Amino acid sequence: MNIAFTQDQIFFLIIAVIILIAIIFIVIEWRKSAVSKNKVLLLEKQTELKKIELVEKDMESKRRKEDMSDLSQEDQEKLRQIRLNTSEIMGQVGLLSTEVNERVERLEATSELVKLQKLMDKLDKKEAELEKSLKK
Repeated sequence: MNIAFTQDQIFFLIIAVIILIAIIFIVIEWRKSAVSKNKVLLLEKQTELKKIELVEKDMESKRRKEDMSDLSQEDQEKLRQIRLNTSEIMGQVGLLSTEVNERVERLEATSELVKLQKLMDKLDKKEAELEKSLKK
């Protein structure tokens, strides 16, 4: 079953393979382009949503300021005191957190030191035993 191809048939076969590869390449590139366009559109929508969110936050902030101006002088002073106390408490929490972290680190270092001292004692004992056995 020996099939012989003429030169024209081989030429057309090679051309068909090249065209097929070109079509596959074009389809892949077209797909990448479509995906990229979709990503760009998605990023644009996300940016737009972020802008809307920022505007809403700004409007909420302005509304709060306006509401605060509606408060009596006494209520405004109470609100200032609450904010001041809150910031002081947050500062104290930060200090306590730092102090706790430092104590934990010190405790870990101390426990590591104890472990290393025990290991050193064991090594000294083994060294002494080896020296005794060498002297015999």
